[in-house]
Amino acid sequence: MTWRIKEVQVSRVQELARSCCCNCLDGYCLLLDDGEPQACVQLICTQAIYCRYFRKVVLPADKALYREIMDQNANGH
Repeated sequence: MTWRIKEVQVSRVQELARSCCCNCLDGYCLLLDDGEPQACVQLICTQAIYCRYFRKVVLPADKALYREIMDQNANGH
């Protein structure tokens, strides 16, 4: 499941990934590291939340942003 985000939410999502995600290290995702550094998906995506870990664990840390994104996706906006 992919949650769409609006352009005005991108910087908030990216800041949350940098500051709160324990798997985001220097812009790289530890979960995707298979011996080669892989960019954090949420730092390069500008239209949606693709990372399940981010959606389930990190995003709820910002209650207002979480509710905003949940509501707009539930309503199909």
